[in-house]
Amino acid sequence: MRKLYMIALTLLFISCGKKQSDLTVLVNVKGLKKGSLYLKKIKDTVLVTVDSIAVNGNTKIELTSKLEEPEVFYLYLKKSKKESDRIAFFANKGTTEINTTLQNFAFDANIKGSQQQKIMEDYKSLISKMNNRNLEVIKEQFEAQQANDTAKLNKLNKEAKSSLKRKYLYTVNFALNNKDSEVAPYIALTELYNARVDLLDTINQSLTTKVKSSKYGKELDAFILGIKAAEKSN
Repeated sequence: MRKLYMIALTLLFISCGKKQSDLTVLVNVKGLKKGSLYLKKIKDTVLVTVDSIAVNGNTKIELTSKLEEPEVFYLYLKKSKKESDRIAFFANKGTTEINTTLQNFAFDANIKGSQQQKIMEDYKSLISKMNNRNLEVIKEQFEAQQANDTAKLNKLNKEAKSSLKRKYLYTVNFALNNKDSEVAPYIALTELYNARVDLLDTINQSLTTKVKSSKYGKELDAFILGIKAAEKSN
């Protein structure tokens, strides 16, 4: 009888332990034999480690964290003295699977998890061509400046401004179409932080009550209030 009691008590402790891990991240890094993986998130503007694991031939890599609401996490890979790469992902309670390679840790990442992550990937996929062209323009601007080609430089400067405006408008439209997702205030904060305040306000006012009261919803509201207060004082 005592033995059965001890088994039941042990199972209870295990069960309670599992409940504390709201988020489980299963990781597979093809080619990784030895190194360290860190699960991190931003807390009070500081990047903090919430879990880590030393890889030494491990085939099963699992990281966990407490999670109150959908939030962006970062998976870091440390192969030597410095953390060489990171993968950002939008997590929610439950399990997120990340499959990638050692050679192209960030670029080869395939992430399966939250609905927020899927929406974030939709945004990145649709805007990637625009970002690629922006990188080309920056390169061409540098080359034109080196060659003292004023006419070409002026043309490229106009294209850069026009491209930035298109990106802003696209991002606003995407956020409005996803006003019921925490991704909307997040991309407003990360992609539109230097945009006109009225664009940010448009997104903020469209958010559902649930999203408005979320971590990024509150941060967006505070960010906008800060801009408006600064404008009044000037």
